[in-house]
Amino acid sequence: MAGNYEVMMVFSVKNGEEAAVALKEKFQTLIEANGTIDSVDEWGKRRLAYLINDEEEGYYVLINFSAEPAFPAELDRVFKITDGVLRTMIIKK
Repeated sequence: MAGNYEVMMVFSVKNGEEAAVALKEKFQTLIEANGTIDSVDEWGKRRLAYLINDEEEGYYVLINFSAEPAFPAELDRVFKITDGVLRTMIIKK
């Protein structure tokens, strides 16, 4: 049975905003391949509340999706091994 999830991603902008958008596309494609995207809310470049890896700004993206229960763990694993991902949070709704 598929569950509903929300994932907030914050990408590094030190390699330019294009690199952050490319990461968004990569993860959006990965989520589409394993589930159904309900909405994509791109907040864009924003100032971080505190420094993460000496960076002051991040590129924020919020995606609501539904997928099988095993997929969020796999998505989290891919986040951890991907360069340019500052922070992520996956929530089951």
